Amino acid sequence: MIATKTPPPIRKASGIAIARDNILYLTESLLEPLVIVFTLWAIAIWDEGDLTPHYLMFSVILFSLTFPGGAIIRKSPWKIFRNTVMSWALIAGLSLGFGIATGYVNAFSPEALQLWLVLTPTLLLLSIFSLRACTPLVLALQGPHKNAIVAGINDQGVALANSLSLNEYSRSTCLGFFDDRQPDRLPEDFHFPILGKINDLPEYVKLNDINVIYLSLPMSSQPRIIKLLDALKDTTASIYFLPDIFLTDLIQGRMGQVDGIPVVAVCETPFTGVNGMIKRIGDIVFSCIILTLISPIMLAICLGIKLTSPGPIIFKQRRYGLDGKEILVYKFRSMTVTEDSGSVIQATKQDKRITPLGAILRKTSLDELPQFINVIQGRMSIVGPRPHAVSHNEEYRKLIKGYMIRHKVKPGITGWAQVNGLRGETDTLDKMQARIEFDIDYLRNWSPRLDMYIILKTIWVVARGQEGAY
Repeated sequence: MIATKTPPPIRKASGIAIARDNILYLTESLLEPLVIVFTLWAIAIWDEGDLTPHYLMFSVILFSLTFPGGAIIRKSPWKIFRNTVMSWALIAGLSLGFGIATGYVNAFSPEALQLWLVLTPTLLLLSIFSLRACTPLVLALQGPHKNAIVAGINDQGVALANSLSLNEYSRSTCLGFFDDRQPDRLPEDFHFPILGKINDLPEYVKLNDINVIYLSLPMSSQPRIIKLLDALKDTTASIYFLPDIFLTDLIQGRMGQVDGIPVVAVCETPFTGVNGMIKRIGDIVFSCIILTLISPIMLAICLGIKLTSPGPIIFKQRRYGLDGKEILVYKFRSMTVTEDSGSVIQATKQDKRITPLGAILRKTSLDELPQFINVIQGRMSIVGPRPHAVSHNEEYRKLIKGYMIRHKVKPGITGWAQVNGLRGETDTLDKMQARIEFDIDYLRNWSPRLDMYIILKTIWVVARGQEGAY
């Protein structure tokens, strides 16, 4: 790995995510959406005496925006308070902005809106801290503590064992490993007990109170795995297989079926089915609202470009879009040239090609505003990997492994890499590598909540004037 920055995981435990269907995880996933919806329903009954259609429709929108909730109870009290208030401010701001732009806000009384804005975050904080206090009881509902063992010492097996050890909310304890290698061949940082050879595992399970077995053996060892599974049929332990396919970077990895045949998704777009519909509807609605609000600014910029430098107002550049197909991306012209050839030179600090007005537009990202038209056209999304010039794509796809994976989704006006400091010039391979890692991290962890967070952080970054945009 040659990147200077490694993107942090987004709302997931270190190592391998374990028992994502347990009661605590389900409670956390539903807590925030249900509190927001039930609070709205209570206000509706107080305000109008019944759940009227406009309240029901609004509750559906809010639930889709907030589900699933994050694993927030593991954070410190201050971070719980901060994250909850910021998340609510974003949700409320977007909701009110949409309501004002469409006139939908007039369906609610001012008193109801004021109560909703104040009461919801208060109840959210109370419910989160209550769940935090009741976590031991919730964990007890998941059943007795379980003893686990792992067959096979490799990266995914050790990651799982570490996660079980470090996760204070886990109901399982890793007692140790079974492996056929000699002690001198084990990794230097390996610190778990070796309980025996692979063939010793079935007998150990019978003689000890083992509840869970994780088979972390290479897929090339299929005969040995089948033999081990046959021997374990005489036990009551639950068995999970950790195939070494998960050593690769899965993009939306999950189990599925094709005509009844089980398949494992290794690299898939997150925007399929309902997710794709939510993403597209959100893009259209928010782009229409934003274009309506910023139309005076765009007209002023058009006039300024026309009066200060010769050339077109809008610069059209070929970029790679969804599935690596070429698209035309719109920007306000900020340079004296409109390069779109086989070799495009990225803008640098004090670049003489940049006009005085263009420098301001690029620094504040106002040159990107016409791309909201691209979003309505369906070529781009509000949030996604930033599109690169075609010539840059052809160059870096040969140098960076997995570069083209970022094109499994539509490019975005803003992205996860840009709000994490990778905005503007990528003058080294390391910087581009880091940007691609953030892009892939976005694909792996996408949710409507993450999109909202990126939008909010983009506003903060642009207002602060982040370095790197020339």
